[in-house]
Amino acid sequence: MSADPANSALRAELERFIAQLSSRQRAATIDAYRRDLSGFATFVERQAGLSDQHWRWFDVALVRRYLGHERSRGLSGRTLARRQAALRRFCDALIERGLIQRNPARLLDTPVPTRTLPRPVDVDLIQHFLDCPHDGSVLSIRDQAILELFYSSGLRLSELVGLDLGDLDEQRVRVWGKGGKPRQVPVGRRAHQALAAWLEARRQLTGPAQTALFVGQRGDRLGPRAVQLRLARLAVERGLPERLHPHRLRHSFASHLLESSHDLRAVQELLGHAHLSTTQIYTRLDWQHLAETYDKAHPRARRRTPRTQE
Repeated sequence: MSADPANSALRAELERFIAQLSSRQRAATIDAYRRDLSGFATFVERQAGLSDQHWRWFDVALVRRYLGHERSRGLSGRTLARRQAALRRFCDALIERGLIQRNPARLLDTPVPTRTLPRPVDVDLIQHFLDCPHDGSVLSIRDQAILELFYSSGLRLSELVGLDLGDLDEQRVRVWGKGGKPRQVPVGRRAHQALAAWLEARRQLTGPAQTALFVGQRGDRLGPRAVQLRLARLAVERGLPERLHPHRLRHSFASHLLESSHDLRAVQELLGHAHLSTTQIYTRLDWQHLAETYDKAHPRARRRTPRTQE
């Protein structure tokens, strides 16, 4: 089927589209587009009767069948929405080249992403986990600093691995969030102590020319995958009876802080969320508490005591 003119034309246009994206998108974004669109091309190649070279076969029915096929494979709503978004952008490029008249991917409703939130680690469990002694090696000191900073400041994985020495202050750390937006986040006492120990031990792995805060055995900047693997390994070694990953530490930070402070806006700022609705979902808010806070604080929501008629 791959020798059909329609399939050959589709593959050629996909490669042209990816090449155009490569000049202005990150490598990870390009890889995601390539995977999603390659899956669509493979689906098209398996269809019968698509030998028309004039793109009349590229219609809403085909896109609907493709998304239905992907759904039947058990893909999540989030993945389906991403694949449809990739198709929409690809079809826009085809329209610009005059190959199709309408964008079939825009004529279908977007699948609703299913939000799956990690369950926060119990406060006592995480305290015990962080307080477990280590062997005092350079890498153990580094790992302890990573753990404490994750839980102390609620950083994203990308924010932590992107930290440079100059981003660290005595009481706070400057991070670059989504969209390159900077923010300053407090560093707790225990995290500060762990970082001080790491900065001393770090000299054994790298020299002054390296600007990355966290480095590996070879002195290079520590990558995201290495951090994920280390956290999973530490959870096993320290007897944590649950799976651990960076996002779960961030979620635990937010949940525990909200439970103690009930300050939604502060948690929003610390997490670097642009919209309050993101924080509400992220932290599984106690809406009863929010309603009570609103009733007490908002000047137009306060319940006035009825005056006794004289």
